[in-house]
Amino acid sequence: MAILLTGGMGFIGSHTAVELINEGYEVIIADNLSNSSPKVLERIETITGTKPLFYEIDVAVKKDVEKVFDENKIEGVVHFAGYKSVPESTRIPLSYYRNNIDTALTVLEVMKERDCRTFVFSSSATVYGDKNKAPFNEEMPTSTSTNAYGNTKLMIEQIVRDFSASWEDFSAVLLRYFNPIGAHPSGLIGEAPDGIPNNLMPYITQTAVGVREFLGVFGTDYDTPDGTGVRDFIHVVDLARGHVAAIGYALKSKGTEAVNLGTGNGSSVLEVVHTFEEANDLKIPVKLLPRRPGDVATSFALATKAKELLGWEAKLTLFDMCKDSWNWQKNNPKGYN
Repeated sequence: MAILLTGGMGFIGSHTAVELINEGYEVIIADNLSNSSPKVLERIETITGTKPLFYEIDVAVKKDVEKVFDENKIEGVVHFAGYKSVPESTRIPLSYYRNNIDTALTVLEVMKERDCRTFVFSSSATVYGDKNKAPFNEEMPTSTSTNAYGNTKLMIEQIVRDFSASWEDFSAVLLRYFNPIGAHPSGLIGEAPDGIPNNLMPYITQTAVGVREFLGVFGTDYDTPDGTGVRDFIHVVDLARGHVAAIGYALKSKGTEAVNLGTGNGSSVLEVVHTFEEANDLKIPVKLLPRRPGDVATSFALATKAKELLGWEAKLTLFDMCKDSWNWQKNNPKGYN
């Protein structure tokens, strides 16, 4: 049974490819390598013993997506492809709307034309906006975000719901991620952002390995125990296994469900730093900075629906996340380069 991963060479996509292969699925990856490396493919093969079929395409180009479907019997799609930086999206919002929405529309159009009825979408907890209070649950109203990235996720969720309502046999799971960190325990695949990282953990690990002079902590005056932002950090391997569970569920179901993927616990930025230092016997130089635009004070999940609907729950700890993140970075100080 073939599952197409759009954007499958990225951080979350590559880990999901590993977990799907481990569960016996055939994996096909479509990615334009705009924020990933071709070396990921051989790393996946080293971990699993299987090399996924790879198409280097832009999934916003319909004829190229049609070719992938015509050459393979695809039973389901996990849609990762899209720009993902919150701060960048506040600077270049039109690029985010064009890229993220176009890729989703193209994939869904081709799925309908080729009668592929199973879809899992890489959404985000940002769809809860800044008015709801943590812990966030799937019954809360969604709202426009403080940034274009979050708004594209919200819009695509609505597109999927409308599409699902028009096609009785269609099945979709909208996976609302919280904050993925960590890396595969092999140290072969992990997060390798281009340029200055926008997410916390690669900034910590790049500081630890000497690429960055210090870790910038954005915001120390939030209404949180230590003044720094609180997030629900989840190990990327747990997150990947959540996608496997979502595909399994969607293949047997109809309609659309939104599901949080998180641990259900919040950790502050400084708590993550201290845990990283403890887990790896390292000291991280920290510089306290003003808040970033688009950030909220506290975000963590109510994760019970994932357990009830998908039979999934996070297993790995913050300590595990910090150990595996450093194992990846120290063995790959320049990422995949």
